[in-house]
Amino acid sequence: MPSISTGRMIDNGSDPVKGRVVWMPAKSIWITIMTMIAIVGGPLTFSWSAVTVFVLSTAITICLGHSVGMHRLLIHRSFSAPIWLEHLLVYLGTLVGMAGPFGMIYARDIRAWAQRQRDCHDLYAHRRSFFVDAFWQMHCAVALDRPPRFVLEERERGDRFYRLLEATWMAQQIPLGLLLFTLGGLPWLVWGIAVRISVSLTGHWLVGHFAHRDGHQGWSVDDVAVQGYNLPRFGLVTFGESFHGNHHAFPESARLGIEPGQLDLGWHFIRLLAGLGLASAIKLPHTIVQRKGLKRIEISEEAGGAHPVAQH
Repeated sequence: MPSISTGRMIDNGSDPVKGRVVWMPAKSIWITIMTMIAIVGGPLTFSWSAVTVFVLSTAITICLGHSVGMHRLLIHRSFSAPIWLEHLLVYLGTLVGMAGPFGMIYARDIRAWAQRQRDCHDLYAHRRSFFVDAFWQMHCAVALDRPPRFVLEERERGDRFYRLLEATWMAQQIPLGLLLFTLGGLPWLVWGIAVRISVSLTGHWLVGHFAHRDGHQGWSVDDVAVQGYNLPRFGLVTFGESFHGNHHAFPESARLGIEPGQLDLGWHFIRLLAGLGLASAIKLPHTIVQRKGLKRIEISEEAGGAHPVAQH
């Protein structure tokens, strides 16, 4: 069964199904160390000021950094921003501790490419049991027998700042860690680095796991291996990223919470940037090319109404 190309993933006689799951030592050791420090050190260094640092730093790095900077801007180019602001947002996204900018682009693109085929490997589809999927997603990767060719645009590939972040993404925690230790000692360091990273990475996997298995679905896409689902109860804490069914329907949209009542703080931040003249060329469901095979699913009023809302 032939595969199709998607954006930066070019079909090369590729097969999205056949491959083996391999352990990724650096990735695995990184998340294991952060999680162990959080589990052991978190309770021992607990203070309300440290928890405040954790909440604020998580909100900034996940919302402004990962959701807006990495996901909507760098990966999907759902809006444009001055290069200094783009660099700042992507830097904050790197501080999440998941990967560098090129690693994030590749991880998202290979998964999206696989999910858009008629079938794909179980890892890309989150088909396995809860704990198997947790280990696979956070400690492993798929080595496909015939992977697609990944072509990164010159705009990103030639950016020296992004190349620096890619080469040093783990070490980028050091300056922040030194600042936190200077200002608040060991509690701020533990909660602002280890607890934040372990919670962010685990939370990212949890959203991906459940948003590809079941939930509210306002849209479906024909002839694809994986559907996306919305997790409405988690819209606030994920800054809109839990509306994954909407994202599958409109991948390039800057707004993920497109139904009435779907709180998307990432979108509101982009609107703020636009109001300040710092965001332009904003893409929304009604301004982008509709995905082939996209179908509206009738939903109840409690689920958010019958029609998507896309507004500036």
